[in-house]
Amino acid sequence: MLDFQIGDELELRKQHPCGSRTWTVVRLGADIGIVCHGCGRRVLIARGELERRVKRRKSVEEARS
Repeated sequence: MLDFQIGDELELRKQHPCGSRTWTVVRLGADIGIVCHGCGRRVLIARGELERRVKRRKSVEEARS
């Protein structure tokens, strides 16, 4: 089980129709809110489904350094 935090950058396995694969976590709960880096689209996705779709995760601490 991945431990998401607000501000984490995620790379998903499939690309968004805008062409971007990177997203930022903006909301936590049973559903997780993410924002596309390419077009700014906000999406709510179930935690279990998001965990399956994540290819790479860059935590908030890694993004700051």
